[in-house]
Amino acid sequence: MRNPFRYPIQPLSETLPNGLRLVSVELPHLHTVSLVLYVRVGSRYESAEDNGLSHFLEHMLFRGTARYPSSLSLHSAIEDIGGTLYAETGRDYSLYQISVHPENVELGLALLGEIFRAPTLSDIALERKIVLEEIQEDLDEQGHDVNIDDLVRRAVWPDHPLGFKITGPYENVERFSDADVKRHFARHYVASNMVLAVSGAARHAQTLGWAVREFGELPPGLPTTSPSPDDKQKRPQLVYVRSEGSQTALQVVFRALPETDPDFIALQALSRLLDDGMSTRLHYRVCDQKGLAYNIHGNLEAMHDVALLEVNTNAVHKNVPAVLDEVLVILDELRTTPVPERELERVKKRFRWDLEAAFDDPDALAGWYAGTELFRPSEPAELRLARMEAVTSEDILHAARRVMRPERLTVAAVGVLSSRVRGELRRKIEAF
Repeated sequence: MRNPFRYPIQPLSETLPNGLRLVSVELPHLHTVSLVLYVRVGSRYESAEDNGLSHFLEHMLFRGTARYPSSLSLHSAIEDIGGTLYAETGRDYSLYQISVHPENVELGLALLGEIFRAPTLSDIALERKIVLEEIQEDLDEQGHDVNIDDLVRRAVWPDHPLGFKITGPYENVERFSDADVKRHFARHYVASNMVLAVSGAARHAQTLGWAVREFGELPPGLPTTSPSPDDKQKRPQLVYVRSEGSQTALQVVFRALPETDPDFIALQALSRLLDDGMSTRLHYRVCDQKGLAYNIHGNLEAMHDVALLEVNTNAVHKNVPAVLDEVLVILDELRTTPVPERELERVKKRFRWDLEAAFDDPDALAGWYAGTELFRPSEPAELRLARMEAVTSEDILHAARRVMRPERLTVAAVGVLSSRVRGELRRKIEAF
């Protein structure tokens, strides 16, 4: 029997005079509030000379503020009210978050506002050492970049900043100066380029007053923009980096459809057909039935204008050709054979259950309603559900045929493969 849940929660939004957007998601039954600032800044908005500066600046914002002039005093103030400052830099946006008890929302907003009103941006030499250590995590003992996500994106978007590493190259971080950091902050950390989310047990009317007080003096500035990449790829491609180890990492990627495409919802269904548990196609066939890998995952990384449909796994070197074989067979079936109705119905039920579970998660709702606002209006839950329930097997075939084309395919392998095996992989890719 269908749960009579009717998605009663609707976001409330307000644009401050300086252009900052406030999105409140009132969840009075919870005992926590997520305060999240989304900023349209990341590697896709950088030049080759500035690549890595967004990530470096994110680190610098942890160093202190005018009122809390050291990293210790800043973090202590946040932790004294039950929060922890969390941040991440992505390719097309960054976020900063403090989650607090409802009685500390005003204090949390004051601390979050302080970070962006009056950062010290100090101790650059110390923070540089930390970031360079982070970059080392992507390098092997010979200094080769073995981060397979970055290798794939560089191959897919070779002439666009979306192909840049988020952390940037080592040599860039070595030379970034105080002036570079301050310039990047002044350009991107402006009100019109930000969305503030308050998600949880907090009232919008009260939150609005605190937001105006803490963020209302930020300079308006201009939104950051970035052109969409051109689709210049004409044939499938293989990227290989030799790296010693017991396994080879394998990633199979197609340039896919962005969130704004009419077929995106069918692509979401397709992604769940691939990987939505241990009984779905990838894990059951590659791992459970053939024993070719310990685990395997499918993922749909979507932005407002581009997307990637990817399959990721690790396998002992000798199994890599067989793994690629089976993955390509599974993908080919989705573009040639209608999905059985029972399998599609399970996708739809699990989609609905996950959607409803998000209403118990203030972080998920902040991203859904406020993070989306950086690029486009958010979509109501009822519309999301209705669009998924309307998906047919023919819709999935149509989306699969648009995406799973040779000129959209990139395969990357990081490990130890002989020239013979690499040639075998190329033949399999070109035959797809």
